[in-house]
Amino acid sequence: MNTAVKSLADRLVASPRRLWAVAFAIFFVLSASWSIATPIGASPDEHAHVIRAAAVARGQVEGREVMVPHVVASIEGKFAETGVQLPHIYQDLKDVNTCYVFKPWKSAKCAPALKETPGTTLVTTAAGRYHPAYYFAVGWPSLFVHGETAFYLMRLMSALICSALVASAVVSAAEWRRRSFTLLGVVTAATPMALFMFGVVNPSGPEIAAGILVWSAGLPMLMNPDPHLLTRRLARLGAGAVVLICIRPLGLVWFAGALFFGLLLGRKGALREVLRRRSTWLWGLLAVAAAGSALAWSSSHPDNSVIDTPSNLTPLVAGRKTFDNGLLYMKQMIGYFGWLDAQAPAATLLVWCAVVIALALFALCYARFRDVLAIVGVMAGIVVIPIAAQAVQARQLGMIWQGRYLLPFAVGLPIMCAALCHERLPWGGFAWRRLLVLSGFSLALVNVVAFVWALRRNAVGTDGALLISPAAWGPPGGWPIWVAVYSVAALATGLLTAVSDHRGRALPPLSDGPWNSVAEDRARLAGARSEA
Repeated sequence: MNTAVKSLADRLVASPRRLWAVAFAIFFVLSASWSIATPIGASPDEHAHVIRAAAVARGQVEGREVMVPHVVASIEGKFAETGVQLPHIYQDLKDVNTCYVFKPWKSAKCAPALKETPGTTLVTTAAGRYHPAYYFAVGWPSLFVHGETAFYLMRLMSALICSALVASAVVSAAEWRRRSFTLLGVVTAATPMALFMFGVVNPSGPEIAAGILVWSAGLPMLMNPDPHLLTRRLARLGAGAVVLICIRPLGLVWFAGALFFGLLLGRKGALREVLRRRSTWLWGLLAVAAAGSALAWSSSHPDNSVIDTPSNLTPLVAGRKTFDNGLLYMKQMIGYFGWLDAQAPAATLLVWCAVVIALALFALCYARFRDVLAIVGVMAGIVVIPIAAQAVQARQLGMIWQGRYLLPFAVGLPIMCAALCHERLPWGGFAWRRLLVLSGFSLALVNVVAFVWALRRNAVGTDGALLISPAAWGPPGGWPIWVAVYSVAALATGLLTAVSDHRGRALPPLSDGPWNSVAEDRARLAGARSEA
């Protein structure tokens, strides 16, 4: 059985092009399953992003400001939204989820049907200040298809973009010699929450996918340099950086963080080789242009909302509340679906955390000093960045932070730890492959469990039948079909961790780090030769 699984996995990655196509198909099926199995309006702020996408596709990049009374987290205020002219169905979309959102015990069956009616009306969106690039990329199908079908097609366009980015990350991970380690890092980074965001209309999806690509392409370029692969890696890193930066200005912080830790872990001379390439400067100029465009757009579209935040919500109080919410944000990064009213089951949270912690502990066991600094630095960033961001924004916007906002940076932890395991762990003396395969298929299993759990919330409510039968609400085609499709695709991600390592490639040069002696390196080299 193990031989058959390994043989199948090896055929999937026989060439970079085939691997990209296979990875794209896997992640598109996973993301598209979320697209179809999630009721329209049952994801965070999707109505605002769908309205923005449809408006941008119709040339309404700008719009007049409209102050809309609103209540968020029990805080009243007037939100500065953007008014656009769209068909009436987009106005109906804003209230379609009212009967069940924030009421997890109620199914989506109570939602009224969305029907296309003639004429247009003024519709407001809270996403009118966001950079239009993503919205045009996903909104154009609404020009040719109408009604709910247009909304599903927008979701599928977002899933397609995100899947292409993650597929490129998979190819970068497979270029390492012990690629089963690095492929597990990418699979772990693509949490159920990330896949959920890939499948709905929300800029968080491509932001997370671009973060996965930036970490996956940047680390091998500096830690495991190969002149023959440098141009491809630069292209992937540049594409990921442009997408990450264009989504929102905070992308500059995520990219800078990935670049900093990549340089910290990089080998001597790797940066010099990168800077010698002409493509480095071309992609650098493109990234700078993207950053300039994003910053110019952001500065020219300020948020003029007026929110009645409590007088006692000082930066210190906000920072402390954010620290206390650390466990909640961790859950939200792994799986908190719907409008944050459908938590993933405990099994998903425990297994996902266990794999990340295992990768970190194995990396630390054989780490050099700089490796420890990098691992601790990323962990500290995961804790400190939300505290700092919330403290700065508390007086203006209130307590608005969510775990998914940090995912473009946090995905770097499993990817980086997997890369360090590749570089530092000895080749012999432990059943690494068995551990990696078990981890990959365990993640696949709990990923399916999370999907079924979220589907159950929408189909029968959290108080409904455990086996979703009879279902009050069902996605197009019925829920059993999408559970089966998702299960097959999730198990395929487990196959990625069963691929053979690159035995034919030479080992990297011996390290001279303060925590790795020459004797240890020679032992590692001898162990690798004995296994080959």
